[in-house]
Amino acid sequence: MKGLVEERAAMLGEYIIESKATVRKAAQKFGVSKSTVHTNVI
Repeated sequence: MKGLVEERAAMLGEYIIESKATVRKAAQKFGVSKSTVHTNVI
């Protein structure tokens, strides 16, 4: 999952909210680490 950080953060945020996913589930879905999800979304 490459691209601009803003785009990636928006995609992750939307996924987490819509599916009520955990950080771990979002990381697995997008093929990134939990740290990346935290860094991009927060």
